[in-house]
Amino acid sequence: MTDTVIRALSASDAHLFDAMPDPLGARDAHRLTRFRPDWKRVALRDGQVVARGAWWGGPDDAQPVNINWFDVAEGEEEAGAALLRSAPWQVELEINLPGGWREEAGLRAAAEARFAAARAAGYELLVERLIYRWTPEQGLPERPGRLRFGAEPDDAVFFDALRRIHSATLDAHALRAIEEGGLDRAAQEELDFFHWCPSPREWWQTAHTPEGDLAGIHIPAHNPSGPTVGFIGVVPEQRGRGYAHDLLAECTHVLVEQGAEFIGAATDRTNVPMAANFAKAGFPVVRERINFHPADPAGPAAPAS
Repeated sequence: MTDTVIRALSASDAHLFDAMPDPLGARDAHRLTRFRPDWKRVALRDGQVVARGAWWGGPDDAQPVNINWFDVAEGEEEAGAALLRSAPWQVELEINLPGGWREEAGLRAAAEARFAAARAAGYELLVERLIYRWTPEQGLPERPGRLRFGAEPDDAVFFDALRRIHSATLDAHALRAIEEGGLDRAAQEELDFFHWCPSPREWWQTAHTPEGDLAGIHIPAHNPSGPTVGFIGVVPEQRGRGYAHDLLAECTHVLVEQGAEFIGAATDRTNVPMAANFAKAGFPVVRERINFHPADPAGPAAPAS
């Protein structure tokens, strides 16, 4: 077997990125995503592309935020691992998959080849996520009318709410941030992300009960690919009343009032209560996503299955 050649691409040879089959439908999943040619990399063997990766970030970012397109050809897991290891950026890896990929042998094999390459490159499984897409045909969820929503210009209010929400969270990214830097870090990462999004700060809302107690927050947002349910969170003392649905319904209405013709969303597969709220609000699952993160250099990579 000849040696693998790793190449960073440019505008002149970006066409090489499209020279591989696409069994998992990544091209359709990324039809609204804008990738920079110089953040794309390929692995070649005998002149043929056998692995590819597209690093992604916002239009003003100096460094990529994540890898959200990664493919390996059959039997080329090591080439995929070499592609990841050789990159100048060690960031989170997202592997996007069709819904029900486990039930179809060909899709499962293609997915597991990518998982194996990621593990070989030193990435650890973080979480499996469900990806949603609401469209007007689903109908707008009814506003229950139980909470009072309002804009809140003070980031400190949201920071405190996020600390309270994340003190009892099921979200894997938040749990990792808490493990690494405590509740303050988890809350700050959320604030930093939504300030990074190209959507108005004025859209963020708090929700209060008729008695004036904080019930939670919701953050309608636009990421670079379009409108999205950015954040839904109920403070711990108000849980068990179904308020997450109220927040999600309001978030959906706000985005539509701002002109959204579709709305993306996501939640961890293990967050069963939030998945139920998305189903209730008319958000169908359209894809799945497996998130890996670069392993701690001091420790071994965990298996993904």
